[in-house]
Amino acid sequence: MEIYETQEENAWIFRIDGRLDSNTAPELETTVFRAIENGARRMVIDFEALAYISSAGLRVILKTAKDLKRLDGKLVLCAMQDYVREVFEISGFDTFLPIAPTAGDALRQVAPPKE
Repeated sequence: MEIYETQEENAWIFRIDGRLDSNTAPELETTVFRAIENGARRMVIDFEALAYISSAGLRVILKTAKDLKRLDGKLVLCAMQDYVREVFEISGFDTFLPIAPTAGDALRQVAPPKE
């Protein structure tokens, strides 16, 4: 798994490429929690290149969302392939985690433009 991290419009964007499973979930957890420690409060996780997610990956996403909520932050997920979205639907995570169709849509949800 590769994690590509960028900042744009007051949001941190993490693009995950590969498999998010019990072997790779700790790497994502370390990466996002380092960002939170460094002040990140608005995050987008881009799943466009994600090939697979296991329950270990879901746990990291849930923990991230809870930690950000406690800090008045926000997490938006985006660009899920059908088979990844199905995992979120079956687990019920799609009912409480915002999922946007594209990274641009997610960015607008997590960090709306200033007027």
